[in-house]
Parts: sequence; C-alpha cells; structure tokens
Amino acid sequence: MPQSDRDYMRMALDEARMAADRGEVPVGALLIDSKGKIVARDGNRTIELNDPTAHAEILVMRRAGELLENYRLLDTTLYVTIEPCVMCAGALVHARVSRLVFGADDAKAGGVISCYEVGLDGRLNHMVEVTRGVLGQECSLILKDFFRERRKK
Repeated sequence: MPQSDRDYMRMALDEARMAADRGEVPVGALLIDSKGKIVARDGNRTIELNDPTAHAEILVMRRAGELLENYRLLDTTLYVTIEPCVMCAGALVHARVSRLVFGADDAKAGGVISCYEVGLDGRLNHMVEVTRGVLGQECSLILKDFFRERRKK
C-alpha cells in the first residue's frame, strides 16, 4: 500500500536531520517509483563532498539513475523538504520526474514557485506536477533552527 505524501515527507525530514548532524544545511529528499517504493534517499552533502551541486535532490536523482540504469526517471515522485533551487528544478525537468512534493517555500532561491517557475514553464520540454506545503511548518522550522544555532557560534 502506498504511503501518503506526509509519510514520505517525514522520511525526507529524517534525511534533513541527518544532514544537519553532518553540519550540512538540513535538506532531505527521496525519490519513489509509481508503486510507492523508495528508489533513493539522501540529504545535502555539499560540504562533505566539496561539491556545490551535491544538493539532496541531485544526489537522489544521481543514485536513482544508477540503480534504475536510466537517466530518465519517468513515473517517479521527488519529495524534498524545501522548494528546489533553479539547478535542482532544471535537473527535475531533464530527468523527466513526474511529480515534485516539497515542504517549505524558499522565498530567496526557490526555483519552482517562489522566484522562478522551472518545471511549470510550458516553454520547456517537460512539465512537473507540483504539490507544495506538505509538512511545511516542520520543514521550515528545521532550517530556521539550524541557522539560528549557526549564528550563535
């Protein structure tokens, strides 16, 4: 039986907490297939990997591509705790991810709704179905708490 969007977002929040424990910005993501099976899950690793592209979404799509042996991630849903940036939103389009579910809006860098509309723009060769605000307060709070603690140091 497939999980609910809230259940999957809780799993993404677990990945975000693990990222925070590693000293990374607490963003977590997971990709599921059309049957509800988790294909890949991870959190941000930009500092650990010294890689500015090592956002949770990118890492999850890379791993899923390897596991599925396909760069197209058709009939999948990506869950992420914050609205993807432009880079990640562009990767969603290129990978042909069917659906995106995110928690918190990102007013400063959101590439899907807040600042840009990558994935919703009919001029691109793929459009992504978007559901926003799933456990949005929890997803926002983990980021606020992380940055509040960082400012104290």
